[in-house]
Amino acid sequence: MSANKTPIFLTGATGYIGGSVLERLLKHPSANTFDISVIVRNPEKAKILESKFGVNVVVGNHQELDKLESLAENAHVVFHCADADDEPAAKAILSGLRKRHAKLGDLPILIHTSGTGVLTDDARGEYATETVYSDLNVEQIKSIPPTALHRNVDLAIMEADAQGYVRAHIILPSTIYGIAQGALFDAGVSNPHSIQIPYLIKASLDRKRAGVVGPGKALWPDVHIHDVADLYITLFDSIVSNPDKTGHGWEGFYFGENGEHSWYQISRAIGDALVELGVSSDPEPTPFTVEELVKYFGSEAMGWYSGTNSRCRADRGRSIGWKPRYTTEDMLKSIKPEVIAIQKQQQQGKA
Repeated sequence: MSANKTPIFLTGATGYIGGSVLERLLKHPSANTFDISVIVRNPEKAKILESKFGVNVVVGNHQELDKLESLAENAHVVFHCADADDEPAAKAILSGLRKRHAKLGDLPILIHTSGTGVLTDDARGEYATETVYSDLNVEQIKSIPPTALHRNVDLAIMEADAQGYVRAHIILPSTIYGIAQGALFDAGVSNPHSIQIPYLIKASLDRKRAGVVGPGKALWPDVHIHDVADLYITLFDSIVSNPDKTGHGWEGFYFGENGEHSWYQISRAIGDALVELGVSSDPEPTPFTVEELVKYFGSEAMGWYSGTNSRCRADRGRSIGWKPRYTTEDMLKSIKPEVIAIQKQQQQGKA
């Protein structure tokens, strides 16, 4: 490793978010000053990343905590773009950063991925909440209960920042949509598809009618995958060029949103697509039964998640120059191509 290059460790390189962030780091104006390392499970993908993209690759998984710790210890900047709920992995990364700080006196930078699922309630689609979170409102962010989704990992990261061995930042994307694009996706290295909306699409294709949790009145924010990836880079650039003006710790929560939708709107857009494709005769969504929630989402509780409220405003990201381009209207327009892509995968036996 060259002494004058910035060592960067990124998790989730083969994923939707991590692949999109890595794509931008490789095309960054300062890319020739980066020394990027990733950890991936698949040896074939590792070879492609090394040979075609010049990335340092360790073959392994996130259960190999010693590898995570070592990779973090050798990085000045960590982009953690993998599982937001994997507490042992997050703690291994923090342990590595603590060792780096103790050894070098370096103050490493962590950009961790959480999600606006931390704001959810148990509405089951019955109502839209009046509560809207701003990431500039520190007391409101602190008031989120420790039992909330993702919160255990977020709190461990806040504790690390408070201890002073890392500058920690947390990006909380909302409903991410859009089919990711770029060389890593073209090469088959990274997954181009989101998770949340495709779950509803797959369920609706199987039941041949759009499904919705309850009446679908609850609200969620949305954000395009390209805008999310831009948020990571906007934050990274701000940390590097203007650290004193870039919030970290409790002032380092950055929501990813550019508009909001009701769950009904998503289900109706799926319904419209199903009618156009000849899968269904009626675009109007019908409520999932409890049995269907278990069948399609793995458990009743996971099914109810698609009827929760999560309302927020990405004020902090915008304050450092993030300019998302895609709107809720774009999200609704993106659903038909996603339905077509998933239907094609199913016909080919891949989904």
